[in-house]
Amino acid sequence: MKNKQISVFLEKKVLKLLFLGFSSGLPILLVFSTLSVWLHKAGIERSTVTLFSWAGFAYAFKYLWSPLVDNYKISFLKKLGHRRSWLLFSQIMIIFSLIATALTDPASNIYLTAITITFLAIFSATQDIVIDAYRIESAPQIYQGPLSSMYIAGYRLAMLVGGAGSLWLASFLGVEVYKQTVWMIVYSSMGFLMFIGIFTTLFLDEPKIKRQSSDKKNQHSRFLLVIIFAIISFIFFYSQIENPFSSEEIFKKFLFAILRICICFLLISIIIIFFINIKFFSKQKVKKIYLDPVINFIKRYGKFAVSILILIGLYRIADVVMGVVANIFYLEKGFDVKEIATYSKFFGVFATILGGFLGGFFSLRFGTMKALFVGALIAASSNLLFAWLAVSEAKITFLITVITADNISSGFAGAAFVVYLSGLTSVKFTATQYALFSSLMLFIPKFIAGYSGSWVDIIGYANFFCVTALLGLPVLILIIWLGKVAPVRN
Repeated sequence: MKNKQISVFLEKKVLKLLFLGFSSGLPILLVFSTLSVWLHKAGIERSTVTLFSWAGFAYAFKYLWSPLVDNYKISFLKKLGHRRSWLLFSQIMIIFSLIATALTDPASNIYLTAITITFLAIFSATQDIVIDAYRIESAPQIYQGPLSSMYIAGYRLAMLVGGAGSLWLASFLGVEVYKQTVWMIVYSSMGFLMFIGIFTTLFLDEPKIKRQSSDKKNQHSRFLLVIIFAIISFIFFYSQIENPFSSEEIFKKFLFAILRICICFLLISIIIIFFINIKFFSKQKVKKIYLDPVINFIKRYGKFAVSILILIGLYRIADVVMGVVANIFYLEKGFDVKEIATYSKFFGVFATILGGFLGGFFSLRFGTMKALFVGALIAASSNLLFAWLAVSEAKITFLITVITADNISSGFAGAAFVVYLSGLTSVKFTATQYALFSSLMLFIPKFIAGYSGSWVDIIGYANFFCVTALLGLPVLILIIWLGKVAPVRN
């Protein structure tokens, strides 16, 4: 039985997720971790650097355009099939966004860097929508554990390249004295490596899924225009509403930011209602695209649906909020860029891959909910090791210990969570529902993470890491309860 379980990992349908995972994982650290080092070296203050994590809202809001991935066909790439055409389109746009980012200089124009990074995050999130849908549609639920493990392995290998590889290259080119050309070469090189994803897409098989006939192309095009307009409007409105509180008034500033987001969502809602009232596109289409996937989920899980969504929204909060300041912490602790690349990114990635395979195997062997609990427990607990490192000497052995534990736990939790989310989706709304879940997974953590730098300024690193560990306690309680009353239904 055990040999059969292990042999599953060697099947072609599982191995191909390794390359898709690589394509998915390559941009992520270039949006967050590597970018934070670039900004730090460019002289950008810590509180501003952590605010750049809000580019991750593209991952949190991808539910807004995920229905396009399910319903809209890219006509000029239709020969590739529905999923493959979207994959190729998003991968090409990622390459263009990386090159555009490479040509900016945050030291002289940080706003332009923010714009290009935001577009990079949007197209990266779009690619993730497609890959998640492809993974779920390409194999039954019994394969999702191994598929998730292989996906995470490729994802983490790409993070090795995008994290350690990019920092090694920057160190080789001379990163200690800031030069924009160093980072131009780094980001352009990463863009070239995205061709691995393109070649993989060209040799994939399209999932054999029967799709309902779509509405008229005209309706899809109009809806696409409204979504693009809504995203641009949100960014514009948010940038125009200034926060009146100072950096010292961090709690008031945090609450006002929540209010600002709510106001922007209200304005966007008014815009969409306006387009519906003038019959730019039909009310029935909005219902079909956004409400039907939610209704489907609620019907399947009933009164427990809200609790499941809360669990999804909080599951990764401990490690996401902590992770935003990790690179800055290493630099301020006294480790140089080469050491961060070697021990944090290189060594850490292999630890994460190990954790991912352990999480996938544990899910396959003991069940999804048990794996979910163990992942949440060790992910939150590992933050306490960062608190220990904060008050300890800056020794390489200490760094390796903390990184190993953190990345194994992160990989384990990530694999278990992917299996859980996959089990919650319906084949009728694969991309949309999974995007909804992964959007919820990131929204709250990313919002809080944007203020991580400010919180560190007030309470210090050690206390901050302890607080992030405590954030994981409600998650454990929810998992225990939902495991009894609302197990995954396929």
